[in-house]
Amino acid sequence: MTSVAILQAESAARRPSPRRFVMCRPDHFDVTYSINPWMNPDEPVDRCLAIEQWETLRATYEEYGHKVDVVPGLPGLPDMVFAANGGLIVGERAMSARFTHPERAAEGPAYHRRFAELGLAGVVGAEELNEGEGDFLLVGDRLLAGMGFRCSLAAHEEVSRHFALPVVSLELVDPRFYHLDTVLLPLDSRTVAYYPPAFSRAARAILADLYPDAILATDADAAVLGLNGVCDGFNVFLSSSATELSEALRARGYNPVGIEMSELLKAGGSVKCCTLEIH
Repeated sequence: MTSVAILQAESAARRPSPRRFVMCRPDHFDVTYSINPWMNPDEPVDRCLAIEQWETLRATYEEYGHKVDVVPGLPGLPDMVFAANGGLIVGERAMSARFTHPERAAEGPAYHRRFAELGLAGVVGAEELNEGEGDFLLVGDRLLAGMGFRCSLAAHEEVSRHFALPVVSLELVDPRFYHLDTVLLPLDSRTVAYYPPAFSRAARAILADLYPDAILATDADAAVLGLNGVCDGFNVFLSSSATELSEALRARGYNPVGIEMSELLKAGGSVKCCTLEIH
């Protein structure tokens, strides 16, 4: 069977599977400091619009059959809406985040308490700097891990030990894309989409070897955080502004579901940033 025929067969076999997500309503969302290139405290933020966009995302997940657990936001933590950064949950094991910047430090304990309330047995707090699913993405039976801005090899080793999973370290080189989930989107156990210029030459070689059939995103889609999305095996929830990526996904047999995330983008977040998956 040719590679084209294999891709066509895989496309025809795609099926969604129900997922469970943790989200945090942006009741306290704002941009009052700048800890990434997207944030400008001088640019006004429309919190009502941010809540509306977030509610649309949550309702869309539920419409497609997924369960959403909502974590209450806390005053003084405007970035807590980005639940993906709160930790990592695989099976019965969980690790809450330890944030790089002091502005977000209190989010780690807040999500740690929530993980315990969910009844997870193996909950620990990260000792190394580790911003949850911002830095670590589960693809099949391995974790892909970003490094260079918010995470280190020591954190990768800590996560590998706790979850008993292999971790593949990938160096990020563009400061706009300081988290792995801004430039890499897992689609299934063998397929990802990613933006090559965000990675070092060595990381690009690793990704090309592991995922030879990956979808490669354009500059335009990266600029709107189009890869900051969530896939349930068939449906891909992503920024409605990522039009070229949506076309590429549709051509490969996925169903792109566009969500407007313009207000949350002002803090450097989109669909995935707002979504922590309980794997």
